[in-house]
Amino acid sequence: MFRRHLRDTSMTAVIAVLLLAGCAKPESAKVDPEAQSDSRGMTVGAGTPVLAAAETPSVGTGDKDAADDPEIWVDPNDPTRGVIIGTDKKAGLYVYDLAGKQLQYLPGGMPNNVDLRGGFKTAAGERVLVAASDRGRPGAGAALFLLDPATLKLTLWGEVPVALAEPYGLCLGRRGDAFLVIVNGTDGQVRQHTVTAGADGKPMFKEERRFGVPTQTEGCVVDDVAGRLYLGEEGAGIWRFDLGAGPAKGEIIAAAPSAMLKPDVEGLTLLREGPATWLIASSQGDSAFAVWRVDGPKPEYRGRFSVVANGGVDGVTGTDGVAAMGGPVGGFPEGLVVMQDDEDQGVAGAKQNFKLVGWREVKAALGL
Repeated sequence: MFRRHLRDTSMTAVIAVLLLAGCAKPESAKVDPEAQSDSRGMTVGAGTPVLAAAETPSVGTGDKDAADDPEIWVDPNDPTRGVIIGTDKKAGLYVYDLAGKQLQYLPGGMPNNVDLRGGFKTAAGERVLVAASDRGRPGAGAALFLLDPATLKLTLWGEVPVALAEPYGLCLGRRGDAFLVIVNGTDGQVRQHTVTAGADGKPMFKEERRFGVPTQTEGCVVDDVAGRLYLGEEGAGIWRFDLGAGPAKGEIIAAAPSAMLKPDVEGLTLLREGPATWLIASSQGDSAFAVWRVDGPKPEYRGRFSVVANGGVDGVTGTDGVAAMGGPVGGFPEGLVVMQDDEDQGVAGAKQNFKLVGWREVKAALGL
C-alpha cells in the first residue's frame, strides 16, 4: 500500500494539520500508517476519462484505510450469476453480487490481496478456490477459502504458513492440473506454492520455489494460458516471470516512474477477450490505470484511463487493487473492471469501497 505524508498544498491543508495537531493523541494511541488514507486529497486521475457504472457499499470498519483488492468470479454456464470478492485488510472479506450489492461478510484476519481459480477438486465436488494474503492470523501467511458455485457461499477452508517476514501480495495460477498460490512480501521476496485437498479434506500446501525483486512488491497476476507471472515492484515497475518450477527468469516490461506508471504500482489484473489478453495496472500515484496487450511476444502499451463520477457514483482516487473479466458479466455485456477507491464520495478520511466500470466503455475511451 502506498503511504504518503501530509502535504501542505493549500491553506486548507495547513489549517487541517494545525487542527489535528491541537488534538493529537498520545504516542501509544497513534494510528498505524496503514490505517490512514492513501489519497490525502488526490484529484481524479490523469488518464482518459471513463464513467463509473456502479459501486459497492463502503467497507464497514470506520474511517480506516481498509478496502484493498477485489476479484471476480462468474458462473461459466450463466454469466448473470457470479460474485465480486473484496478484501478489508483490517477485518475480513466481503462478497458482493455483480451489481455491487453486499451478499456476505466473513470477519477474521487481515487479508490484503485476494485471487481465485475455479475447478478445484474437493471431496464435496468442485469448488472455486479463493486465497488471500493475510498478516492477521497467527502462524499463517495465507488464508484459503472455498466458494460453492451452486450457492455462491464462501467459507474458510484453512490457514497456511508462508516463509516470508511479512506476507503482502498474492495471486493464484494454474499450470496444467496444478493449482499455484504465489505470495510476495514487503521485502520483495516471492514464494510459489502448490495446493491440493488432502484425503482428510484439509489443504496440502507445499513451497515450490523462491525468488525475488530488489524492493517492495504487492500486486501480481498469473496468465495460465501463456505460463507467465506479472509482478508489481511498487517503486520500480512491472516484472514478467515464467511460471515454471525451476529457477525464475524475469524482466521488467514497464518501468516506473514513467509516462505509463507513477508509483506506487499497485493492483494487476488480466482480461481475456477472444484472442486478446489485456494487462491492467493501477498507477496509484496519479489515480490512473495503464493498459497493455500481452498475448504477443512483447507487451504492447495501449494507453491509460481514469474513472470519473457518474450518476451519483464518485470517481476513483488513490486506487489500489483492480480486477477484470471479459465477456458477458452480469449487466456488463463485454466485461467488467472493478477497482478499489481510496476515498468514497471523494471526501478525505471517508470510508472506502469498490467501483465497477464497463470494459466496453474502457475500450471505447482508449480505442482498443
